[in-house]
Amino acid sequence: MFCALIQHNPKVGDVTENCRAILAAARKAADQGASLAVCPEMAIIGYPPRDLLQYAFFVREVSEAARGLAADLADLDLTLIVGSVAQNPELSGRQLQNVALVIERGKIAGLYAKRLLPTYDVFDETRYFEPGQEPFVLLHRGFRVALSVCEDVWNDFLYWPYPLYTRDPMANHPPFDVLVNLSASPFSVAKQGLREDMLGALARRLRVQVLFVNQAGANDELIFDGRSFHLAPHGGVLARGRAFEEDLVFCDLGQPPRQAADAAQPGLGPAEGALGLAWVMGGRKPAGPSGPAAPVPVLGPPPGPNLHPEEETFRALTLGVADYCRKNGLTSVVLGLSGGIDSALTAAIAAEAVGPENVGGVLMPSPYSSSHSLDDALELCHNLGLAPARVLPIGKAMDAFSDILSETFEGLAPDTTEENVQARIRGLLLMAVSNKFGSLLLTTGNKSEIAVGYCTVYGDMCGALAVIGDLYKTEVFRLARWLNVAKGRIVIPENTILKPPSAELRPNQTDQDSLPPYEELDGILKSLIEDREGPGALERRGLDVSVVRKVASLVRQGEFKRRQGAPVLKVSSQAFGVGWRMPITCASVFAERKPR
Repeated sequence: MFCALIQHNPKVGDVTENCRAILAAARKAADQGASLAVCPEMAIIGYPPRDLLQYAFFVREVSEAARGLAADLADLDLTLIVGSVAQNPELSGRQLQNVALVIERGKIAGLYAKRLLPTYDVFDETRYFEPGQEPFVLLHRGFRVALSVCEDVWNDFLYWPYPLYTRDPMANHPPFDVLVNLSASPFSVAKQGLREDMLGALARRLRVQVLFVNQAGANDELIFDGRSFHLAPHGGVLARGRAFEEDLVFCDLGQPPRQAADAAQPGLGPAEGALGLAWVMGGRKPAGPSGPAAPVPVLGPPPGPNLHPEEETFRALTLGVADYCRKNGLTSVVLGLSGGIDSALTAAIAAEAVGPENVGGVLMPSPYSSSHSLDDALELCHNLGLAPARVLPIGKAMDAFSDILSETFEGLAPDTTEENVQARIRGLLLMAVSNKFGSLLLTTGNKSEIAVGYCTVYGDMCGALAVIGDLYKTEVFRLARWLNVAKGRIVIPENTILKPPSAELRPNQTDQDSLPPYEELDGILKSLIEDREGPGALERRGLDVSVVRKVASLVRQGEFKRRQGAPVLKVSSQAFGVGWRMPITCASVFAERKPR
């Protein structure tokens, strides 16, 4: 029996287009011999829909679209399992549930409601949904297929919806042969290995086949890498979808187990001896020897497993920019080019995402800009084949602001105020170019700078999308070096990679004038932000007390800036954005005050 995993790239809220794409993929799957097809979590709506779900008229549109999709599939000998939402009037409070719909014979034949609702990091599903209470097993052509949705399998049987025959999970098979998981699992570096290891262990423990289908594409700051897969009962990968793109993955489930085939005869009601399973749908009986021969999909070896960390990071960020532009109807981008590593890498990602001819670079030299910075920026434009760069010197604007503020600032020594004015002049010019030509303005700040507030509100933070805002500075350098090797030529100029990082807002300035070396800084930041360690733990590991506490203080003080920043494309386990919910006004917990 063949199943197709429809690795779908939906646009949030566009239920008509999403259903059209699902229908086309389902027809292709049926034409190539699949009798079962599975779509990702909330494939009809797109994930995450967030507060769109609080509009009753939109939820009604989703329900109507699901029924329309079912009707459009009536002529196919195919069972479709597709993610959506549904209302359950029997529930008190929130009546909405995150569901997997089972579509057969032109109708919605049943549904499974997600039981385990995540509320960590970027997830906030209890805001919208009530958890499901019942499991669901579909009898399909002799196979007993258990349904689950994303988070349901990210646990150690604490909320396991499918009862086992004994308390010992290894003693007997569960009452199903195939476990299907509909997911919208956001990307982070090296996560695919975790998924396959986790579900592989589950397959071995239950001794069942596992089908995992994941969303592809990007919506706002979340990137979905696809890489759906089919696991054998021993945990090995039998099929795997492509990374960071839509795919139709065919899976051969083989012959059904004898006991399941016997149980799946026409007319059978709820399965007896299934230990409390709520619903069992009657699958269609396979065609006998006299029936028409179904086409057999050509199944090649699965694509390779995990990508190199730099490759998957680059592909993820490229997809994030490409989908942000495409789904928002934008065809070009603009960014400031300083000759530094951050803007260079951002430009390279943008060129890959929307085409180099659609990337506009703006050079804005000041009296403090070095000649090599201008040369490096122009070399980058040439290497990438970007549209002709615009050079907008800001010296006259600096003089004008200095003249305007001279009386107000009389008697006060220059400080970071004047440096920030330069950054805000550049932000103003970039916004003007963005507005005039309808191009998306990309910010170029990295995670290290954003974390410690080494950025200017309404200056270099101006923009609609923070492309590398989830990459530490050391990661930016690694990715730039990898890109040059991967492309087999110099993309990022060597001088850009080798020279000391500098904002060039005053003579002979370098980042390390006010920050620790990035190798030291990034290690501290990762511990504070992603590992949730306090300064005390770092100090006990031998790190310099004063440096750790200075960095921790900067992280806390910079929260008001981050709250006003552009959406950050998420590639780590903890990015700044919807998954980072720190208060602006608070005491410094990093001080680790001892109780009295």
